[in-house]
Amino acid sequence: MGADCQPQSLVEATVQQVGSQRITGTVLAVQANYYFVRLDPGCYPPNTGDMLLCTRRSRLRKIGQQVWVGDRVEVEEPDWAGQRGAIAQVFPRRSELDRPPIANADQILLVFALAEPALDPFQLSHFLVKAESTGLSVCLCLNKCDLLTEVELVAWGDRLRQWGYLPLMISVRENIGLDKLAPDLAKQITVVSGPSGVGKSSLLNALIPAVNLRVGEVSGKLQRGRHTTRHVELFELPAGGLLADSPGFNQPDLDCTPGELAHYFPEARQRMAQAACQFSNCLHREEPDCAVRGDWERYEHYRIFLEEAIARQEAQERTRHTEATTKQKSRQDGQTEIEPKLERKKYRQPSRRVEKQRLKNWDADGADIDVD
Repeated sequence: MGADCQPQSLVEATVQQVGSQRITGTVLAVQANYYFVRLDPGCYPPNTGDMLLCTRRSRLRKIGQQVWVGDRVEVEEPDWAGQRGAIAQVFPRRSELDRPPIANADQILLVFALAEPALDPFQLSHFLVKAESTGLSVCLCLNKCDLLTEVELVAWGDRLRQWGYLPLMISVRENIGLDKLAPDLAKQITVVSGPSGVGKSSLLNALIPAVNLRVGEVSGKLQRGRHTTRHVELFELPAGGLLADSPGFNQPDLDCTPGELAHYFPEARQRMAQAACQFSNCLHREEPDCAVRGDWERYEHYRIFLEEAIARQEAQERTRHTEATTKQKSRQDGQTEIEPKLERKKYRQPSRRVEKQRLKNWDADGADIDVD
């Protein structure tokens, strides 16, 4: 009986020791109002596991503090038996992605397919610009290399190097190149991104066999992938590091300003580093003595994205002007109508106190007025 009590006392002592220190961890997944937190080593008793299902303290809710996947958090009042806890603090983030919402990411692993569906240079350029706009490191990975000839692979490699990228050619199905990818992912939080159907979920299944993510087929008619990832979740790599599988989409939104756009093209950055444009606000279109305008391949992509950025900026300015000068008014039939806002100072009835004071001042100037 004494032998049975001894391990229990050791566990209780460990629990007390853990309870006396800060319990910290990383949010691996968010579902509804619950957060799956993986605790740091030494922050949990033995034989309890390193995962807690947590809620968010009402104090964080009141101050508007969101909890994202990848957040470093502090947990209070853990229930070790029930594996529950409450997130009491969110530590400052070193990076933020809003689509999808991921905190503290280090790099983006952009996955495209060389075939089935065929690689579209314009779509790839769109994704690359979006990835560059995050400020994170960008790693380009091209899947299904087994479906192309060696000559075709060399041609794609040379072409993308002129864009400023060193693509890694892999084949998840044939297990080609995955050993070269693993070192780039170790000890990093990596966001896997790319259009649907290029093999992102298959890649995660190959790198982390225990994950077993659902894999979708490519539509034969449209040659597009079907969305198989519905939410963001971090998965731990066997050699360390975390991978975030984000929902696939065929065209990300570019929300940068026209002046920022050129900095998201490595070819343009190289040209600007070698020579300066004549005008500081140069948009690299028809301006004289422009260092960026030239015969590089993606310059036409830049011009298209620039027109989109200018149109988006103009639309935002019109929206702000409309919101500043109009308001929505609900009618009795449930419909809403837009009417101009009235300037409050111009149309507001003056108060009785202000009116009396005005009349008194007038009377003091010599007018014969009786004020009640």
